[in-house]
Amino acid sequence: MELTTRERELFEKIDFQRIPCHVAIIMDGNGRWARKRGLPRVAGHRAGVNSLKETIRIADELGVKYLTLYTFSTENWKRPSREVRFLMKLPEEYLSRELEELRAKNVCIKLMGEANGLPEHTRRAVEEAVIKTEENTGLTVNFAMNYGSRDEVIRAVKKISRLVSEGSLKEEDINEDTISAFLYSGGQPDPDLLIRPSGEQRLSNFLLWQLAYTEFWFTSTYWPDFKKEHFLQAVVDFQKRNRRFGGLTK
Repeated sequence: MELTTRERELFEKIDFQRIPCHVAIIMDGNGRWARKRGLPRVAGHRAGVNSLKETIRIADELGVKYLTLYTFSTENWKRPSREVRFLMKLPEEYLSRELEELRAKNVCIKLMGEANGLPEHTRRAVEEAVIKTEENTGLTVNFAMNYGSRDEVIRAVKKISRLVSEGSLKEEDINEDTISAFLYSGGQPDPDLLIRPSGEQRLSNFLLWQLAYTEFWFTSTYWPDFKKEHFLQAVVDFQKRNRRFGGLTK
């Protein structure tokens, strides 16, 4: 793994017995990165793909098991149509170039979100990647596309309600594990670490249920400038935290 001097310094501080199992990232700041340089917003989104590739590689090299990336929210449809069309082309372009490397590195790709709401070409590209990597056992990369956490919870509640009405599930048997199982992330551990670049400090309808006891890490760096150094720093800082999950330290 090629590292700069600063990255090497951070890498040497990491305790590999305490790597966060699941890292979630809100990839924010593409538009502001572009505006700062006098470029159209879409230039920021394209530049952000490089950060995406670098982040997946460093997460894989560190031994992270799950990486959830907030790529397109249910609210993002409100953006200008030209920008939305561009964003819907990026997954197809990215996967056409990177899928073979991801397969070779044993990466498993999953989609979190309502696939039927995506344009046909976008849905087809992502579903093909999911199928071609479904047997892989390394890093799982969740692409949260056409994803909104409130919609996710509503979807889960409807499925549970249907089981109750059919008599296959008793109301008194519904608990946190039941709800978690019917979320898009069902079967995966909740994130240990949430990273949000760009300076914003809010969840933006992302993993509202799953982030109940997640450690948050914020940086003012815009997503296109987010590099290995930032990911390594986030992990180093995470390992300094005392996670009590509502209890007291022994």
